[in-house]
Amino acid sequence: MAEPGRRYAGIAWTAAGFEVAVLDSAGRPVRPLARFGAGQRAGLTRYLTGLAADAPLVAVVDSTNGVLDGTLVPAGLPVYRADPWLLPGRPLLGSVPAQDLAEAGRRDLAALCRLTPQGGTLTGRGAEHRAGVTGSRAEATALAAAGRLARHGPRALPAGTAPEVALTFDDGPNPPYTGQILDILARYQVPATFFCVGLQARAHPADVARMAAAGHGLGNHTWSHPFLPDLSRAQLTEQLDRTDEAIAAASAGPVLFRPPYGSRSPDVLRWLGERGTPIVLWDVDPSDWARPGAALIAGRVLMRARPGTIILMHDGGGDRSQTVAALPLVIEGLLDRGFRFTRAGALLGHSGP
Repeated sequence: MAEPGRRYAGIAWTAAGFEVAVLDSAGRPVRPLARFGAGQRAGLTRYLTGLAADAPLVAVVDSTNGVLDGTLVPAGLPVYRADPWLLPGRPLLGSVPAQDLAEAGRRDLAALCRLTPQGGTLTGRGAEHRAGVTGSRAEATALAAAGRLARHGPRALPAGTAPEVALTFDDGPNPPYTGQILDILARYQVPATFFCVGLQARAHPADVARMAAAGHGLGNHTWSHPFLPDLSRAQLTEQLDRTDEAIAAASAGPVLFRPPYGSRSPDVLRWLGERGTPIVLWDVDPSDWARPGAALIAGRVLMRARPGTIILMHDGGGDRSQTVAALPLVIEGLLDRGFRFTRAGALLGHSGP
């Protein structure tokens, strides 16, 4: 039941950006529908924190909107996720309307899941996510055997061969952090692979063009960073196609795919397999997205890296200053240990799921 005096902000995503509808406890609109471009997350955050200064406010997103929690939650806003079974159907590309998301919170906030910094958009669905990974092991094994899925590269190497690792960055482009990461990679002459979110690539094409011009690998990370098992085949295809188009507009286009959160199901992997999309996962995750500190991020990578390791880091999704600070420590530490850097695509066909 709605709490008197509280406001409910539903945040929808579209092909162009975000829409925000704000209702009061009686279901009346507080403001006209507000629209923000894909590159205006900071403005959206300021808009919501300004409303929250006047009256208690909660923000509501759905499970296909995984690009905002890293900005909204650190700003002190209570953010809730409305799951598909609580909502009307989604369009081919987009979330349910902002008004419906606000109404879901107003109608029964207790039925929604409050997002945490540790859980992000997957808060409360970890068991479901793990079950999807476990349940799709056979499909993942078949794709790996066909050279179209990698979690890491070869572990055993011929004598005298330098072990390889791949640096990968997810969720961008995201100024200023993407540019700072590109500066560091250029300084050390190290290649990396960037898995771009379509909304972000649309907003920051110059960063994508710079990645391509520097010779880094490019990958597709969906349009809105959804939990993939919540999508139909047609919705997944639209997410991938639109992201391919956004990246191709600034470069030669991506050739790899990384599922947000590593989420998958037998259906999802079957659809991706039929599409022919090479999938790159990872075997070292320092949880830089949780901002544990630059030294800890670097230490986790250096402690866990092995020949063939694919390292998951983030240039997008929020404040990535700690990732930027950790990156020179990671590069220098791995170089000191005799590793050489390669693009993630070079490790496909060498590892199991």
